Amino acid sequence: MSTLFSPMDLKGHALPNRIAMAPLTRCRAGDGDVPQPISAVYYAQRASAGILVSEATNVTPKSCAFEKAPGIYSDAQVAGWKVVTDAVHKAGGRIFMQLWHCGRVGSEAILNGEAPLSPSGVNDDLGSLQVYGLMANGRYAQIAATPSRAMTLAEIEETIADYAKGAANAIKAGCDGVEIHAANGYLPHQFLSATLNQRTDKYGGSLQGRLQFLKEVIEAILAKVDASKVGIRISPFAGYNNTRDPNAKETYTAVAKMVESYGLVYLHVADTNAWGGTPDMPEILKTVRPHYTGCLMGNGGIDPVDAQKMVEEGALDMVAFGRPFLSNPDLPARIKNGGPYNEARYVGWYGGSEEGYTDYPAL
Repeated sequence: MSTLFSPMDLKGHALPNRIAMAPLTRCRAGDGDVPQPISAVYYAQRASAGILVSEATNVTPKSCAFEKAPGIYSDAQVAGWKVVTDAVHKAGGRIFMQLWHCGRVGSEAILNGEAPLSPSGVNDDLGSLQVYGLMANGRYAQIAATPSRAMTLAEIEETIADYAKGAANAIKAGCDGVEIHAANGYLPHQFLSATLNQRTDKYGGSLQGRLQFLKEVIEAILAKVDASKVGIRISPFAGYNNTRDPNAKETYTAVAKMVESYGLVYLHVADTNAWGGTPDMPEILKTVRPHYTGCLMGNGGIDPVDAQKMVEEGALDMVAFGRPFLSNPDLPARIKNGGPYNEARYVGWYGGSEEGYTDYPAL
């Protein structure tokens, strides 16, 4: 029987435990969206996780939902991330980079005056989209999303190439792998939803058409990076960013089968609705588990006691913790010890310096 503290051979990645750090948007990149040395401190502090999944990292300057989030499309960004990965490896950790394109979730205010890109230019719900910017007074605040426009075929092809370049750059920067962010209402998630994807070309229409963008992203990345270094994150029933998939069970049954067929290193299922007190993990597991036999990582409001139970019962192979890792850099040790746990402070949640980032005490 496996426990949270059972070692795991994840297709060549030797993990000391089954505790992952979930991706946490922290927004501390410098000019040119380059990671700063303080981020090396932050990630190294949390290196006792089986896997660290980095904050969502833009694969193109045409993607931005959170100003000052880092990128992975320039040489300077690769060099900045290399400082981070070196620190993680020196501390004995492993880090996967989450590859991000926000699609319609954005604002021309932080996209150099350009409209956000989306599958079909659906803009009936801009007030539901989560976009944040750095104010002139140094505070980080939610700003208004602005209307997106439908991507041309050439822009879709360019974006798929951006994912592949981002994946190759992440490995060049020393990451142990990459995670495709296909959750939380961002671009791949948008293509999967019949509400947001109203295209009539090969990237829309039928379920197979709506799967096509994600399929080509996976294949483009696999042309650059071995499947043992490629994971994917999905959130089938998420209300966040209002994706409104009318047939989520059908969609994510097909996604699970597709991920299985490519032999990706893990499938990361995010119960985003658990943030608001309406957990969907049992339904997510019923949807994907029968069709996916690889490593299944779960995230979303799971406390350590439930995490241990889910791993013991085989419902999940790994559990990713988000906010608890934000405030407890040595979370695995605290879980093993039964606490105590630091409470997360809202200060420094997004943007800022050391406060609320690297100043949480270890045991």
